[in-house]
Amino acid sequence: MTKPNDFLSIKDFTPQQIRRFLHLASAIKLQSQAYAEALKGKTLALIFEKPSLRTRVTFDVGIHQLGGFSLYLSPAEINLGKRESVYDVAKNLERMVQGIMIRTFAHEIMAKMAEYASIPVINGLTDYSHPCQAMADFLTIFEVKSRLRGVKVAFIGDGNNVAHSLMFAGAQVGAHVWVATPPGYEPNADAVRWAEKRALETSGSCTVTNDAVAAATGADVIYTDVWASMGQEAEIAQRRKAFAPFQVNDGLVGRARPEAVFLHCLPAHRGEEVSVVFQQAENRLHVQKAIMLELMKEVGVGVSTDLELQAAEN
Repeated sequence: MTKPNDFLSIKDFTPQQIRRFLHLASAIKLQSQAYAEALKGKTLALIFEKPSLRTRVTFDVGIHQLGGFSLYLSPAEINLGKRESVYDVAKNLERMVQGIMIRTFAHEIMAKMAEYASIPVINGLTDYSHPCQAMADFLTIFEVKSRLRGVKVAFIGDGNNVAHSLMFAGAQVGAHVWVATPPGYEPNADAVRWAEKRALETSGSCTVTNDAVAAATGADVIYTDVWASMGQEAEIAQRRKAFAPFQVNDGLVGRARPEAVFLHCLPAHRGEEVSVVFQQAENRLHVQKAIMLELMKEVGVGVSTDLELQAAEN
């Protein structure tokens, strides 16, 4: 069961809470020194069952920039479910550190860690969702579009963990998220239903289609991801064939708005995908600092009410 101080999925929060995370991320990015000791003396355990560049660097650097410490734990140290049970890891760490970030395969592993640990648990990625990535995505979209409500975001590719979190975040902030996949690669049906329902409350929408052109037409943002994620290496040839019509190329880009921007969660396969991504990657640092601060702090940190993000969206 999710605790109030866990960050497991974007759909666990209210629209107002998601906006607060984004407001705080914006404030931290603009005034990083003001938060330099916000988590002084606190330690975040980083559990990696899947390798990473951006998740590792941004959480590691982020907790240090907030005045805390990080402890990297690879499969060699833990080997979850084999050398150490999830329960034992959770019960050990809750007595030694003040927060846990876990990047793993099965979503159930991360959920169990949160259930057993009394300290905050942050989802750094599972096969089902990638919430920190989607938060960075929408902070980036705001920075380049000056709004979130009403923005059309076209995700072209696999209906995977990135697509799920993008739908959840879009529904929370009132965006129109389209997910275009080849037949058989659509997002999880329950995830789609949740996004459709929440979007009704925020004037947004969630649309799943097998028509990449329809998704891209009039889009403010075109987003893509790798066609074969970690753990799908055996499917590379099959997926390359299925996803070839869903390549983000000049023809598809031409369907979007002239001022459209292109996002990619990385890593990218050059020659297969087209993206402009480094501002987006940097924003992982700022949103994750906001998440850590909100979850791990003992005393509330106020957020200015005249931030551009909040003013523009109200």
